Amino acid sequence: MAEPVSQNAPEDDPDRSEQDRPRRSRSEERGGSHRRRAKPAKKRSFWKELPILLVIALVLTILIQTFLAKVFMIPSGSMEATLHGCPGCTGDRILVDRVTYDFTEPTSGDVIVFKGPQAWINNEIAPQESSNIVVQGLRGLGSLVGFAPPDERDFVKRVIAVGGQTVQCCDPQGRVIVDGKALDEPYIHWEDPSVQEQRSFTPVKVPAGMVWVMGDNRNNSDDSRFQGGGGVNGAVPVDNIIGKARIIVLPPGRWGGITDHNPQTSAQPVALGAPAWQSGIPLGAGFAAAWPALFLGRKLKSGLRRAAERKR
Repeated sequence: MAEPVSQNAPEDDPDRSEQDRPRRSRSEERGGSHRRRAKPAKKRSFWKELPILLVIALVLTILIQTFLAKVFMIPSGSMEATLHGCPGCTGDRILVDRVTYDFTEPTSGDVIVFKGPQAWINNEIAPQESSNIVVQGLRGLGSLVGFAPPDERDFVKRVIAVGGQTVQCCDPQGRVIVDGKALDEPYIHWEDPSVQEQRSFTPVKVPAGMVWVMGDNRNNSDDSRFQGGGGVNGAVPVDNIIGKARIIVLPPGRWGGITDHNPQTSAQPVALGAPAWQSGIPLGAGFAAAWPALFLGRKLKSGLRRAAERKR
C-alpha cells in the first residue's frame, strides 16, 4: 500500500527545478527581507547622555587644574592695579600655569601664586568653615574652578629678588634696591598718587631656594616685608610656589595677559647716601684738623729757621 504524500513534498524536493517551484508573492518576499535585515541600534536620548558628559567634563577639569593650570580668584587689593580684588569690585579670575617651574626657576618680576609658609599663616585668622557637608562640597568645587575664594593660605605676589640676592629699601628716590641697584617698577600702584613713598627696611639676603615677594599695591600689601616679622622669615620657599599667573580669564572686560616685567633688567646702580648731617661730618673733621696742622706747620718752619740762623 502506497504511503500518503505530503502536500509540501514537491516544494521540499531538492531535485525539483527552480521553474517548477511555486513563486512567492511580493508581500512574502518583503516580509522575508525585513526579517533578515538587522534592526538599527536605538540612540540614547540627550538627557541620558547629559550626566555622563558632565561627569567627564568634571574629571577633565580636575585633572587639568591639578597638573597643568588652575583658575584662582583674587580676594584682596594687594596686587592692584595689575590684578583687581578691591572691596566692592569683581575680583579677577586668573589662570595659573603649574608647569613652568618644573623646568625653570622663578625670576624677578614673575607674578606667582603660592602656599603661605608657616611664618605667614601663623598670623592669619582661620576662615570660618561651614559644618554643612553640601556647602563645603560646593565651596570646594567652586574654588577648584575659580568661582569661589581660594584657600586663605594661598597668596599672590610679585617676585622681587631670588635666592642669594640682597634686597632693601630705599634709595634717595624711594626705590627698592637689589644687589646695589635701584629697581625699575612701572607696575607699582599708589592709592594716593601724592604720597609715593615706601616703608623702608634694612638689607635682607634672600636664602638659597627662596624668593622675596611684594605686592604691586606697595603700601597696602602684607608681604615679605612684614610676614613672619619681616627679614629672612618673610621669604617664600620655591617649593611652596603653585605656579605663575599668566592670564586674566574673568570678567570678560579684563581679559588679557599679566605683565612679568623684570625690574632688574633696567636697574640702575646707586650710591647709598647717608643723611645730610652725616655727610657733613668728614668736611667738618677736615676743617677741625686743618687748624692744628697749620699751627704745627708754622711752629716747625720757625724752629727750622732759628736753627739755621744759629749755625751761621
